[in-house]
Amino acid sequence: MTRALLTKTKYPNVFATSTGGHLVRARVKDPSTDTLVEIKKTIDTTDPLQALQWLQGEIERIKSGVALPTPAKLRFSDFAVQLLEDKVAVGDIKSTVGRARWVNTLEHLIGGTTGEKSEKYVPGLGDIFVDKLHVSHVEQWKLGIAGLIKAGDYSPTTANGWLSILRVICKAAKRKFTLPHLATEDVADFNTDDWVTYSEEEPNALHPEQVPAFLARLREIYPQHYAMAFIGFATGLRPSTLRPLRRRGPEADIKWDTGKILIRRSQTRGNEVMQMTKQRTRYSVTVPKAVLDVLTWHVEQQLHTPEQQDSDLLFPSVTGGFRAPTILNKPFQEIAEELGFPAFTQRGLRRTYNDLARFAKVDRLVKTSISGHGTEEMEELYSSVAPEEQRESIAKVVQLFGTGGPRNAAGGPPSGSPTTPSGPPNAKTG
Repeated sequence: MTRALLTKTKYPNVFATSTGGHLVRARVKDPSTDTLVEIKKTIDTTDPLQALQWLQGEIERIKSGVALPTPAKLRFSDFAVQLLEDKVAVGDIKSTVGRARWVNTLEHLIGGTTGEKSEKYVPGLGDIFVDKLHVSHVEQWKLGIAGLIKAGDYSPTTANGWLSILRVICKAAKRKFTLPHLATEDVADFNTDDWVTYSEEEPNALHPEQVPAFLARLREIYPQHYAMAFIGFATGLRPSTLRPLRRRGPEADIKWDTGKILIRRSQTRGNEVMQMTKQRTRYSVTVPKAVLDVLTWHVEQQLHTPEQQDSDLLFPSVTGGFRAPTILNKPFQEIAEELGFPAFTQRGLRRTYNDLARFAKVDRLVKTSISGHGTEEMEELYSSVAPEEQRESIAKVVQLFGTGGPRNAAGGPPSGSPTTPSGPPNAKTG
């Protein structure tokens, strides 16, 4: 192996190599160990000044006594993927949805984005070395994404979600490698002022006067989904919070004797359950007899399969496990179209609850204590809401779309009747 020849340059401790790079070397005392540290490294640059600048930076780093990692040809793609793995390992990202959101975002940030309508392609940032990623790179990427938004391929809200994760990645890189700049510094969000998520024509919410007809038709053709929709309209609880509710067992979430429902789990995909709500809280809701009667009817009349009957879940699938996250969307879409209502999905349950609560003149603090708290401050504020206030308020909401009894509101027999599974003759499965 031929040894590279060294030639002195005008800069001390910087030598040109016969291969075109520059070798730098020096000895400096590390105050953290009180020992001399030798610096010897070949810098892949033809500019001796760049090599000197690297050497001076390394000398200052060692003199500071801080042991820092160096990017060392680490690309943005590798750093971003490793950061995701680290966040999952330490519990910063707990839910399946959280991980899926990061994975989906990294696909765009690393590999690039192709518009479905415009067929335009915006390159990702994956191949750029993490220490070389600059604001100009991010702004160029943002400009390309703005073109996809204008073409209708993506919403600015979605793109802002990508930006928020990009900021986390860049901030972590700056901190880990003590980079002199932040690649997302002063990079603004995409403007959402002109973007309409819910319009007057498609609000994804039923008017309170439409709820009774919607529920009645749901009970007729999809009775297995009636109780989940009923409690969703009555409380504003998210489907991800309703799916993991346990009706029995040592950790039952339904307290049938008091009407208290413990809201302490969230399920998004598969069999994984997060032991808290989406807002990272755990609380309880006390419901009136009208809601309990519907839930009792559901347990007695709508758990048809042996697997459902053996399951501890309140709303088990036919195999006894969790229902699919989108299980309500097809029935909701079918019924809304049949009744001539605007498009309606399960996300609309929570939106409709807010309208129902307003029509029922439910106190704002009580309303939010039922549907969930957004911050710790709000949770403290709502902690004084009594169970009686929740029960009475939910009863007011239920009065807007049902008479309360299981025979009238749910179309089934009252509690204590024979438990032979039954349903309307035109009921659909799914």
